[in-house]
Amino acid sequence: MSLYIIIMGVQGAGKGVQAKFISSEYSIPHISTGDLFRAMKTREDELARRIQQIMASGQLVSDDVTNEVLRDRLEQPDAANGVILDGYPRNPAQADWLADYLKSRGEAVTAVLLLNLDLFTAFKRAFGRVSSAETGKIYNIFFDDDGIDWHYEEDSEGKFPPRVVATETETGKSLVRRPDDANAGAIIKRIDTYLETTMPLVDYYRRTGLLREIDAAQSIEDVSQSIRTVIEQSS
Repeated sequence: MSLYIIIMGVQGAGKGVQAKFISSEYSIPHISTGDLFRAMKTREDELARRIQQIMASGQLVSDDVTNEVLRDRLEQPDAANGVILDGYPRNPAQADWLADYLKSRGEAVTAVLLLNLDLFTAFKRAFGRVSSAETGKIYNIFFDDDGIDWHYEEDSEGKFPPRVVATETETGKSLVRRPDDANAGAIIKRIDTYLETTMPLVDYYRRTGLLREIDAAQSIEDVSQSIRTVIEQSS
């Protein structure tokens, strides 16, 4: 039987990292609806043109069209043994469609993984995320003791007090934040949006018995092992 895994989790829960792990471990593609819609911009078939027109008009993409885009992707050869879905379904209606579609193929959702993380930790994981332009490594100012050095940087004109600067131990270069991680208000809004859109799905999949909750506060390796155990028990 194929593996159809749905992964959900608040920002900072490590959803992207674990989706890559599952994809590699079980040789199934990681399908993000955001990536699917972005890919439509470069395609020239009828479905892609419809999506391009909707996006150009500023309209929201309906459930029916979203489902059609997903169906198109699920019928590609590399998805023959299953997929990991990230960002889909977004509501119970899409979840119903997915269940019916898979049933028509003699398949079913294997498990729904909810990466649980308390919201304050989720905020710190996002707000504290910094990266090195030199090495590409990612650090967190709240959680990483190794790899980061702290310095006072004097104002060259002496008009302002010194500011604290984080540099990478390996290179001595400044570590930088992505703009969307530097805005605390934007992070809180993303968390609120996640709660608003995801909780109905959590309730939906809890009722179906497919929901599997994973403690995302563990190390990356321990979360991966927990996921491996859940998938082996569910498949």
